[in-house]
Amino acid sequence: MRMPDPRPGREPVDAVVALGANLGDRAGTIEAAADAIRRLPLVDGVRMSRPVETVALRLDGPDPDAPGYVNAVAIVTTRLAPQVLLGMLHAIEDENGRVRAERWGDRTLDLDLVAYGDVRSDDARMLLPHPRAHERLFVLEPWLDVDPEAVLPGHGRVAALVDALRRDAGSNAADGTPGASG
Repeated sequence: MRMPDPRPGREPVDAVVALGANLGDRAGTIEAAADAIRRLPLVDGVRMSRPVETVALRLDGPDPDAPGYVNAVAIVTTRLAPQVLLGMLHAIEDENGRVRAERWGDRTLDLDLVAYGDVRSDDARMLLPHPRAHERLFVLEPWLDVDPEAVLPGHGRVAALVDALRRDAGSNAADGTPGASG
């Protein structure tokens, strides 16, 4: 039986955080970032997916010539407000040498707040759920690994999204267009 929290306030919420790295010790950086998330105040638990290797994705599509990514997803049970959690995720990126020089460029660490419970936000500083998560196998597949019943608010069951993306990638490959795996 779980004891009531002695610190009153916000109820725990499951937040979905996507982790990615394609520079340096990618797996070590993902592991260090997960440990840093576990140490955040008002974080009650972190469930991590297995890491997966993916092709770098650029604005114009997959880039097999760029360094590959290690991606994972964490389900973070937290009482932090979503804006505070996002700020702390950015601080963890900074601690791991993240430089924001180029949009969609290579990076030592990328932490995206994909979802925060059922919260929806169209505030430019915090879009929830993440506006492109439903299109990204490198987010959805690891999310299924840690939560097979996952639902992306506004888009439905993650398993159905993965099936649709795999079907689309397969049909694109059949007509000569490479499917995006990254």
